[in-house]
Amino acid sequence: MLIGGIALGLILGLAVGGSIWNLGAVRLSRTALLFGAVVVRFATEVAIGAGIELAETLRLPLFGLAYAMLLAGVWANRWQPGMSLAFVGILSNALVVVVNGGHMPIWEPSLLAANLTPADVASAFHTILPSGPGGALGADFLLRAGPLVDVIPIPFPFIRNVASIGDLFLTAGLGFFLFATVVRSPHELDDAETEAVRRRLETVGRPARAVSLPTGAPLREGRVRPRTGLAPGLAEASVLDRPMVLGASGAGMAAPGAPGAAAPAEAGAGSASVVVSAPPAVERAAPPIIERARHHPYVRLALNPSFSALWAGQLISLFGDRIHLVALAFLVLNATGSAIALAGVFIAATLPNLVFSPIAGTFVDRWDHHEVLVVSDLLRAALVLVMPVAAVINLALVYPLVFLVTTISIFFRPARVAVLPRLVREDELLPANSALWIGETMADVIGYPLAGLFVGFLGTALPLAFWFDAATYVASAALLWTIAVPPIARAAPREGRSTGFFAEMGMGWGFLRSDLTLLANTVQATVAQFTLGILIALTALYAQRSIAPSGFSPESVFAFLETGIGVGNLVGGFAIGLIGSRFRRGRTVIVGYAAAGACIALIGLTDQLGIALGLMTGLGVANMIFVIPSQTMFQERTPPELIGRVIGFRFALVSGSMTLAMGVGGVLGEIFGAAPVIALFGAVTMAAGLAGLLVPAVRDA
Repeated sequence: MLIGGIALGLILGLAVGGSIWNLGAVRLSRTALLFGAVVVRFATEVAIGAGIELAETLRLPLFGLAYAMLLAGVWANRWQPGMSLAFVGILSNALVVVVNGGHMPIWEPSLLAANLTPADVASAFHTILPSGPGGALGADFLLRAGPLVDVIPIPFPFIRNVASIGDLFLTAGLGFFLFATVVRSPHELDDAETEAVRRRLETVGRPARAVSLPTGAPLREGRVRPRTGLAPGLAEASVLDRPMVLGASGAGMAAPGAPGAAAPAEAGAGSASVVVSAPPAVERAAPPIIERARHHPYVRLALNPSFSALWAGQLISLFGDRIHLVALAFLVLNATGSAIALAGVFIAATLPNLVFSPIAGTFVDRWDHHEVLVVSDLLRAALVLVMPVAAVINLALVYPLVFLVTTISIFFRPARVAVLPRLVREDELLPANSALWIGETMADVIGYPLAGLFVGFLGTALPLAFWFDAATYVASAALLWTIAVPPIARAAPREGRSTGFFAEMGMGWGFLRSDLTLLANTVQATVAQFTLGILIALTALYAQRSIAPSGFSPESVFAFLETGIGVGNLVGGFAIGLIGSRFRRGRTVIVGYAAAGACIALIGLTDQLGIALGLMTGLGVANMIFVIPSQTMFQERTPPELIGRVIGFRFALVSGSMTLAMGVGGVLGEIFGAAPVIALFGAVTMAAGLAGLLVPAVRDA
C-alpha cells in the first residue's frame, strides 16, 4: 500500500509535466534523524527475527526510539507538502506499537477478509489480534487500541494486505510529497515574488515618471479587508507593493475579472506627486503546457501544505462518517425493526441546524477559528466512540448523542469557512472551495459503497465502525493542529457600544440584511433548498410509483437516482474549479439555480429511468454551479470577524427551509402524487433563479 501511494504520487507528478530530477533538489531538515529512524526500525525487526534475545528484550524501547526519531524528523519538515499527513499517520501507528509492547497487531477477521491467514504473517513486528466470541468486540480490543491497528482489509491481487488508518495517512502524505516535489521547480518562487523581482531588475537605472494622485485619497476602504485580515494601513501598503497596478494595461495581481487601474491623471492643484518607476512593456510568450500544468489551480493547492492537510484530513474523516452513518442506520434498524425509530435518528441530526446555527456562528466569531476546528473534531471523536456502548445500555441514549454530534458540527462548519480564505491566495479561493466540495462528493460516491461493504464485513463487530470513525476524527484533529493559520485583525469595539452576545449575533444578521447581494443569494438558496427538500422527501415514492417498470426494484432505482446526483456533484465540482474563475459569481449562481430548477421540473415529467438518471446527474452539476460560487461570494464579501455569524444565519434559513419542505412534500405527495409536486416546485426554483437577472446587485456580483 505504501509503495502504491509513492508510485501514484510520482506517476501523477510526471503526468502533469514534473521532472524526476527535482527529487535531487529536495532540501529536508534533520535527515540524520530520518535515516537513523529507518535503520533502528528495520534493524530491530531483523534482529528479533534472527532470534537475538537482547533485541526481543528491548523490543519496546527500540521501536519506541525509532518512531520518536521518525516523528521528530518529519515534524521538522512539516512545511513540506504532505508531511503533516505523514506525521499523523506515523503518530497513529506509534501509539499502537507503544500500547502493544512493541507489536503492530493485525485484527484476525480483517486478515481473513483479505484472503490471508495467520500463517502468512511472517514479520516479527506484527502479531495477531483475535476477535471475541462470536466475532464480538470485547474490552481487550479497545485496550489494545483496536480501531488504530491493522483493520482495513485489502483483498486485491498483488497488493493483498491489511492496513491501519495510520497507513492511510502515511501513504497519502508521502504521495502528496512526491507529487509536489517532482512538479515544482527546485527553487520555485511565488508568482508575486517572481514578478516583483523581475520588475525591480528591469527598472534599475531607468528614468522614473511622476504620477499624480489626489491628496489624501484613500486607496481602499478603511476596514479589515476580507481574505487578508490586514488592518487598513497594512492593506494599503500591500496594494502599493503589487506590481503592474498603477498605469497597467490589465488587472495585474488583482482577482480574476477585476478591472485594470485607470491611467494616472496629470499633476495639478490638490494633487501630490508619487514617483513610480515605469518598466517597458515586455511581451511574454504563452507558457508551455508543462508550465501551465504546474500553475494549474488544483496543482497549486496540492503544493500548499496547509490546504492539502485540511483537504486530506476532511476527506478521511468524511469517509469515516459514511461508515458511521451506515452502521448507525443498521444498529437502530436491527435493534427495533421500526422505520419510525430510524427516522428519529435523522430528525435528531436535523434539529440542531435549525436551533443552533446563528448562535454557533456568533460563538465561532468570538473564538479562535483554528482552535474551534481542532476541539470540534476531538469532541466528535469522544461522542462517536461511546455511541455503541450507549446503545448497549439503552438505545434511547443514541438520539441525544446524535444530536450532540450534529451540534458540534455546526460549530465546525463556519470555522472552516472562515479559515479557508487565510490558507489560500485570493485567486485560489474558488478552486479551494471546489476542491473541498469534490472531497465531500467523493466521500458520497465512493464512501457509501465502501461503507456498505465494510459494515457488512463487520457483522456482529458493528461497534468497530463507530470506533473507526472516532479514529478518523482524532487523525483529522491532529492534521488541523499542524496547519498554520494567519491571525486576523479584529476591530476594537466602539466606545459606548454594546458587545454582548445578542448584540454580536445581531451584527451578523444586520450585515446579511445590509448586503443586497448576499441577502438575495440567501433568498434564492432558501427557495432552491425548499425544492431540494421536496425532492429528498419524494424520491423514494417517485422511484416506486412514477418510474416505468425497468427490471429493477424500487430500492435499486432509488439508489441509482441518488448516485446520479453524486456523480453530477463530482463533475460540477471539477468544472467550477477549472473554469469558474472566468465568469462573474452572480451570473454563475443564476445559471446554476435556473438549471437546477429546470432539471427538477423535467424529472417530474418523465417516467423513464434513463432520462431521470441523466436529469439527476444534471441536477448534481447545477447544484455545484450555484453552491460553490455562493460560498465563495460570502467569503469574499464578508469581513473575517463576522463570517461565522453571517454563515450561521444563512445556514439556519436554508436548512430550516429544507426541513419544512420535507414535511410539506410528504403531505402533498400523498395527495397529488410525487411527480406533479416535484415538477411544480422545480418550476418555482427555475423562476426564482431567473429572477436574479432583474436585480443588478445579484446579476453583476
